Amino acid sequence: MAGDIQEGEAGESAEERAAGVPAGAADRAALFAFLDELGIAHRTVEHPAIFTVEEGRDYKKDMPGGHSKNLFLKDKKGKLTLAVALSETQVDLVGLGKRIGAKGRLSFGKPDLMTETLGVIPGAVTPFTLINDSAKALTQVILDEALLAHDPVWFHPLENTASTAISPGDLVSFVEACGFEPLILPLSGPFED
Repeated sequence: MAGDIQEGEAGESAEERAAGVPAGAADRAALFAFLDELGIAHRTVEHPAIFTVEEGRDYKKDMPGGHSKNLFLKDKKGKLTLAVALSETQVDLVGLGKRIGAKGRLSFGKPDLMTETLGVIPGAVTPFTLINDSAKALTQVILDEALLAHDPVWFHPLENTASTAISPGDLVSFVEACGFEPLILPLSGPFED
């Protein structure tokens, strides 16, 4: 099913997006083609570049559904995790680390490692990055139960100048089609020992 693109402000050029993004990383067109191939309905809204959840609040208030924050995490042994949470969720990193058996404390992965692994610049992290072969370096993908309670759910389409909506069930299907079995947890914790 083809997604409909709504007109909006122009985003960054392909050249600007490519700066710092690894060669071979998927772009928006490749993502949309893959979603169509999977039969995942999608809708995209253009907006100015958004780098943080807070920056996006005004733009997203007219886009009903669940909006995300995406955390690229690393433990002391180098195990990489992508945690996809509802934007309002206060993620309990200590409890989450214990729950998933992380070695040592979970911390945020450095921007260069994130770009190398996910194929996007800081501010554009999204579960859609799982389409990239380089994302196979992730050990796991965690989805927040609170996010999946909303329909639709919104993510950047590999660049932070737009947001794309899909259903929560289709998010799970997308993650699985990319070769990951998502772990679905309440990311706000508290987590039981």
